Amino acid sequence: MMAASVVISGVGTSNFGRAPQSRIEALAHAAIVEALDDARVAPGDIDAVWLGTVFGPAGVANRVMAASGLAGVPVYSIEAACASGTVALHEAQAAVATGRHQRVLAVGVEQLSTVFSGPIVPEASDPEGRTGLALPALYALSANRYLHDYGLDPSVLGHIAVKNKYAGSLNPRAHLGGAPPDIDQVLGSRAIAGPLTLLQCCPMSDGAAAAVVESAATARCDDPVTVLSCAFVSGTWWNSDTSLPWSVDTVRAAARAAFDTAGLTPADVDVAELHDAFTIGEVLTTEALGLCAAGTAAQRAADGASALGGEQPINPSGGLLSRGHPLGATGLAQTAEIVWQLRGRAGERQVDGATVGLVETMGGGAAGVDGNACVVALLGGPG
Repeated sequence: MMAASVVISGVGTSNFGRAPQSRIEALAHAAIVEALDDARVAPGDIDAVWLGTVFGPAGVANRVMAASGLAGVPVYSIEAACASGTVALHEAQAAVATGRHQRVLAVGVEQLSTVFSGPIVPEASDPEGRTGLALPALYALSANRYLHDYGLDPSVLGHIAVKNKYAGSLNPRAHLGGAPPDIDQVLGSRAIAGPLTLLQCCPMSDGAAAAVVESAATARCDDPVTVLSCAFVSGTWWNSDTSLPWSVDTVRAAARAAFDTAGLTPADVDVAELHDAFTIGEVLTTEALGLCAAGTAAQRAADGASALGGEQPINPSGGLLSRGHPLGATGLAQTAEIVWQLRGRAGERQVDGATVGLVETMGGGAAGVDGNACVVALLGGPG
């Protein structure tokens, strides 16, 4: 059971984009310093660190911490695909909830521009890798299945990109800012894996994010955000007997655990940051979380219900589609956005009156598994 006294007292992020000229330590430093300053603590006040990264070089966690003045404390490395940063958050809050540590730091960092020049190459030892089924193609299969099951036109998925790229145009830290595209531009962009077009796929980004997690009794900031619940689920076997698209069961399991622990329902969520590496990802996740009925998520985006100003905004940061997707940092970047929203500090992206926020990150799958990992966290506003 989650201890009610666990709070996030500070968050920070770098800017997101391609930064091959920067050292990975510098990307992380920007996020760590902002989070520590936000929490009103110094490096010496941190008891332990959990750091999420997927493709970081060996020993990167300790080098990053040493560069930010945090050498000498326990540093734990986490790799859980796209959910690496959110698993770091989960472990950090669990350490505080159980009394293992008093004040800890969760960090996520990734520098994809120095590792890949194109899409992430699938593991050659997996069936997907042997057949060249990279993640855009895997998500495209889910998209075609979804459109077929609900009798929808492929164009409906484009409204997710329009919504998120508009929100991203209001986010000065986003990888893809500037003038947001309209639906014709989204659907007319270069085909990647039908029905997904270029503007329905997230960019390969560099960046970092961090959060200070501690007991409410020790928080020095004026507006700590409460961790109402945090659930971490690994995917079960996924094969031809499974009736649902890839990752749906895993997201559902994490959502049930998070809502049950917090004593909340999907209707209680005011704002959410979801894993939208591809437009279909947000659609499937929104429905798996129970935020709307099956077959309706894409149309809700088109109608404005999940857009800024709508009844339950999703991805006001711009999401992965616009803010970017530095794998290890993504979950904590989502967390930072929800903390800013609950504190009323999100500027032009602010969701009025938000008191309960949700973070969901799903880590891409290993062969035969319904996603490596999924974390769903529910956060409550200060006061």
